[in-house]
Amino acid sequence: MTLSRRQFLTLSAAGGAFLCTRRGNAIGPRSKFRIGHLQLGESWNPRPTALRRMGWEVAKRTSIDVELDIAVVTPASANLHETPLLYLAGDRDFHVPRERDVEALRRFLTFGGFLFIDSAEGSTDGAFDHSVRRLVEAIYPPPSQGLELVPGDHVIYKSFYLIDRPFGRLAISPVMEGVVRDKRLVIAYAQNDLGGAFARDNFGNYEFQCVPGGERQRQLAFRVFVNVIMYALCLDYKSDQVHVPFIMRRRRWRPEDEANTTPERSR
Repeated sequence: MTLSRRQFLTLSAAGGAFLCTRRGNAIGPRSKFRIGHLQLGESWNPRPTALRRMGWEVAKRTSIDVELDIAVVTPASANLHETPLLYLAGDRDFHVPRERDVEALRRFLTFGGFLFIDSAEGSTDGAFDHSVRRLVEAIYPPPSQGLELVPGDHVIYKSFYLIDRPFGRLAISPVMEGVVRDKRLVIAYAQNDLGGAFARDNFGNYEFQCVPGGERQRQLAFRVFVNVIMYALCLDYKSDQVHVPFIMRRRRWRPEDEANTTPERSR
């Protein structure tokens, strides 16, 4: 049957509309962002359900395509460099890995990787904290500068949401520490048990209360991790001058002032 030009164009448009409704997966699942859970010591997973929930919150709140299955890695893993972010958690001491593993972590950070350390021990001066400081010193031995305070105006506090402290399940430390190399934050360390704010039981209930701020504090903890992910992926683009007027306007709003409002995304 011979088609007229009008019929041909009508059928072509209909077919194109059908194809456009399908999700494009030409790049494949390996293009998704995936969190790497760094396994060091015996207590490397104090909040087993937290990271999957963290990934879910990032996918829900941003346009990042997240792979919810977490990659558990060690410094010797062949896939160590397949994610831009490593997450290290714990609630007790761990041994500093052998020199070649320390070198692998140093290489990961040098070539663009980011390490986020999350203390779940409920103390700012406990065994896990001491192990973290030994690990950082092993990765960047003296005279290199070790952990230092991350200033409140650092871009990690405004990479997506505007926040001013590292909220978590607890509020025992108002600051985040980190290591800066070539003007880039390569390690960030928070001690308020961020994973504890995300952890759920088998029935979907949160395992822990957030103290002292309750559910508002939990929502702010979600924002902290979204900011961490955005910084790991985008670094300091939010320090550009084009963002300054918006950020200055939004500075009039404080996280503590928010009650029952819908979370507003940064631009």
